[in-house]
Amino acid sequence: MNSAERQTRTHLTKLFAQHGFFPRGDLGQNFLIDLNIVQYVADQAFIGPDDVVLEVGTGTGGLTTFLAREAADVVTVEYDEKVFGLAQQMLDGLRNVTLIHADALKSKNQLNPDVIAVVEEKLKVDPDRKLKLVANLPYDVATPIISNLVATELPWVGMVVTIQLELAQRMAAQPKTGSNYGALSIWLQSQCQIKLLKKLGPQVFWPRPNVDSAILSIRPDRERRALITNRAFFHELVREDRSILDLLDARFTYLNERLARLYGIGDTNGNPAGPKIKPINPAGAPIPGIQVLERGQDPSTIVRSVNPFVRVSLENTQL
Repeated sequence: MNSAERQTRTHLTKLFAQHGFFPRGDLGQNFLIDLNIVQYVADQAFIGPDDVVLEVGTGTGGLTTFLAREAADVVTVEYDEKVFGLAQQMLDGLRNVTLIHADALKSKNQLNPDVIAVVEEKLKVDPDRKLKLVANLPYDVATPIISNLVATELPWVGMVVTIQLELAQRMAAQPKTGSNYGALSIWLQSQCQIKLLKKLGPQVFWPRPNVDSAILSIRPDRERRALITNRAFFHELVREDRSILDLLDARFTYLNERLARLYGIGDTNGNPAGPKIKPINPAGAPIPGIQVLERGQDPSTIVRSVNPFVRVSLENTQL
C-alpha cells in the first residue's frame, strides 16, 4: 500500500474511524494532507543514497514513503501506540525503513539514547553516510528535538521540518527585531544557517491546527560552530538564559564591575562607576551589537539586540 498516495483528508478520516480512534490534539497530531507539500518537504531535503533520515512523528507514513524512495535508511519514530499500529500497516514492505515505537526524547534536554543508537547503527554501515532530520514535527516537541540534535556530535548535515510558524520565526529572528529574538535564536544561529522556506495555512493539515505553520531549513555552519570553545557550557547558559547580559536587571552593579575588569569599562582611571556602561573589547573597539545601557533601562531590550556571535564571545569567558 502506498500511504503517500492515499494520505488525503477523506482517506485519513475513514482510516481513523475504522480503527475507532481519532488524532490526539495533546500530542500535536496534525497530518499533512496536501501531497504537493509532502513532496516539497522531501525535495527540499535533497535526500541522496548516502543519507540516513531521522523522522520524528511517523503518523500514518505519508512523508516516510517519500523519504524512503531516495534515502539509504529512514529511522522513523512514533510515540502514540495506536498511530504506531497504523504506521506498521502502511510501511510494511519498505526494507530501508526502521519504525520505532518510542518517545524521541529522554527528557526536554536530551534525545532518547535508544533512538540515537539505531541512528548510529545505520550511519556506521558506510563512512560516507550523513544524517538528516526531515519531519512534520509535533508542535510540543519541535524545540527540544531540533535544539538537542544540534547539541549532539552526530554527523547531521541538514534539517527540513514543518513546525508552528511562530516557532519558526523565533528560530530565524534577527537581533533588534522584537520579542521573537531570544535564547533559541542565539543557540541555533550561533551554529546554523536558518531559512524559512514556506508558510503553511491550517488547511493543509488534518485535523486543522489553530495556528499557521512553516517549513524551515536548518543547516550546520561549521565555521560558526568552531567559534564555541565549550558547547556544553554554552548550551547550558543559553538554555537557562543566564548570560551576563541577562543578569543586568538584577545585578547591574555586579555586572558593571565584572565588565569593567573584562572589557575596560569605566572612567579613565578604570573605575566602574558611572551612569552608563558600554562594553569594549581588549583592543578598545566597541563590541558590535551591544548598545549603551542607561540606569533604569529594561535589560531585555539589550538582550534582544545582541547577535549570536557576540553572545558566543561573551559566554566563552565562562564568568
